[in-house]
Amino acid sequence: MSAWGSSLPLAAIGEAVAACALVALAFASALLAKSIKDFSRTGPALLREIHEHYAGYLVYAIGRLGLWAFVLAALMGGAGCLVYGLAATAFDFRPRWIGFVIAAAVGLAGFTTLRFCHTLVWTPAVLAASSQYQMRRFARLWRHLSVQGLDVAESLLVLGGGALALAAGAELAAREAWPELALLVATLVAAGAIGRRAFGSQEPPPVRAATSGARRPNILMIGSDTLRADRLGAAGYPRELTPFLDDLARAGTNFTHCYVPCARTAPSLLSLMTGCWPHRHGIRDNFVADTQTRLAVPSLPGLLRDAGYRTMAIGDWAAGDMGKFALGFDELDIPADQWNLKYLLRQGPKDIRLFLSMFVRNRFGKAMLPELYYLAGVPLTRQIGRDAREAIGRATADDRPFFLNVFMAATHPPFGSDYPYYTMYSNPEYDGESKFAMARLSDPFEIIRRQGDSRKEFDLDQIIDLYDGCVRSFDDEVAKIVRHLQACGLASDTIVVVYSDHGMEFFEHETWGQGNSVVGDFSARIPLIVFDPRIADGRSVGAIVRSVDVAPTLLELAGVPSPAAFDGTSLAPLVRGERDDLDLAAFSETGIWLTKVPGMEREHLHYPDLPDMLDVPDKAAGTLAIKDEFSRLVVDAKDRMVRKGQWKLIYQPMTHGALFALFDLVADPDCRHNVLARHPETVSELKRLLEGWMQPDGAGP
Repeated sequence: MSAWGSSLPLAAIGEAVAACALVALAFASALLAKSIKDFSRTGPALLREIHEHYAGYLVYAIGRLGLWAFVLAALMGGAGCLVYGLAATAFDFRPRWIGFVIAAAVGLAGFTTLRFCHTLVWTPAVLAASSQYQMRRFARLWRHLSVQGLDVAESLLVLGGGALALAAGAELAAREAWPELALLVATLVAAGAIGRRAFGSQEPPPVRAATSGARRPNILMIGSDTLRADRLGAAGYPRELTPFLDDLARAGTNFTHCYVPCARTAPSLLSLMTGCWPHRHGIRDNFVADTQTRLAVPSLPGLLRDAGYRTMAIGDWAAGDMGKFALGFDELDIPADQWNLKYLLRQGPKDIRLFLSMFVRNRFGKAMLPELYYLAGVPLTRQIGRDAREAIGRATADDRPFFLNVFMAATHPPFGSDYPYYTMYSNPEYDGESKFAMARLSDPFEIIRRQGDSRKEFDLDQIIDLYDGCVRSFDDEVAKIVRHLQACGLASDTIVVVYSDHGMEFFEHETWGQGNSVVGDFSARIPLIVFDPRIADGRSVGAIVRSVDVAPTLLELAGVPSPAAFDGTSLAPLVRGERDDLDLAAFSETGIWLTKVPGMEREHLHYPDLPDMLDVPDKAAGTLAIKDEFSRLVVDAKDRMVRKGQWKLIYQPMTHGALFALFDLVADPDCRHNVLARHPETVSELKRLLEGWMQPDGAGP
């Protein structure tokens, strides 16, 4: 008679639990030891801060990750022990202690290997973000894997386990061992329910909204961090990356020359949401102390909320600023501030982070390990799109109109995207460091360290191919969100806006990244599409507009009064086709330089590299901010530009004064030829405009 025979095998269950715990403890301990030995964490090199204030917190952070590694290892080992126990019942042999230990180890190794292969195929950026090894080492394995092969392997695993469970259940029923059979069924049902709830993902079904023609229109804003304006097919890009956005641009209003005032995420998003220039809302870079997060200007979400809107924000790690600042959102589904030392410490050393990251792109990870779920550099495009569709479904039950802002890092460095997007445009023969994502950018401060690298340090063709795949992934996700909106019956009541916070420089003017130069348009110009279903005809507007104009535009289209505090101008006359041009001047400034960028003049005003300027003013909170002694210099050292009509004037502060350059963007769209000496009247007018814009900073041409 089997050990799983006529009486409840409590001893065998105890042996299985002990074996799982032993194997999981050994694995988690070895993983922690390896992580500490090869210690590598996310964040700046603020060693004094860590040693003096956060040594205990670091121990807690690593211990917390070790505990979750133990739990996951125990669950996978438990699956191995369950299979062993089912086999013992089905084939009538007595399970042994050593057998449970081996089964737990095999279960842990097997599931981890399968998950690694699944991650390598579907989201290799997850591995790139935490691996201590060059990703090209995995290229040979990757070539032997496929989505179809993984599906077959996972299906066979499920079918094999199911067949074994049925055989064991039939054997228990034949013996009339009803308590054991009930225990088996309960275990399998509970495991399935927990696994489905914690690790599964379901597409939310469309929920039909009750029609209400009397209320104000809904507003749906969808943005992608670092999306260049020139990547749209509507802008003439030869690769067909944006078929849906191109259709939306033709149906709505496509603003082809929209500029942000600072090509960095926090100041740009704040200008978009407040309709104010950075010197008005006060946010000039991404490193903002907690005391500076209370804004003194009104915001679009807050004004809409006061007008009766349900205001929501959803996003991944790029959207932390939506919650860091009090913008007036009723509901926030976004991560905590990424520029926080305690948050970065909780992400842990790379080795343990690598293991855990393979299991957290789900409800479990979002709830229990949000620092890894929202890990910078890892795409969450599909997840954010799904969350947005779920939010739209919830909003259908509300009598209020909704304002939903969805912001994702689909096109942000290191340009990691899910399958199949990272393969769509890349050379299949390429096996360099940037095979799956831009190399050596596995945390925000590696981006800082690489800002000074020249073009020759990058496999630029491959990186651009990866970027283009990211753009296509964003287009497809926008299509899913808007089609869900249509399926909910909300298409005729919802204004849709597609935008970005800034573009991206790919060495067009000697540097890469965002906000490092105002010479070309590649950072400061963004795509802006406004689709109002109540306006029949679509149009393309080539006039100069600014992101500070978006808030007053949406308020006017929604029938909500705009405050006098706005710096922006409503573009509603352009959307409605009443005007072709509002004769606006666009202004932009560089962001804080992370390090000295290639091509910078030796006499240019400068300051230390970013890590040397960072401080943690509130040790309890852990927020990273610029030291007070550098804040004035950072602002004074900014390059600025003004764009009006066909002309762009560049201002660069030098130790001995200022340098200016004038470009004719009709004749010279890449800004290669300075024509300052030929057009003195134009220079004088643009200097006057730029001086007026810079005057609140106490600086000017």
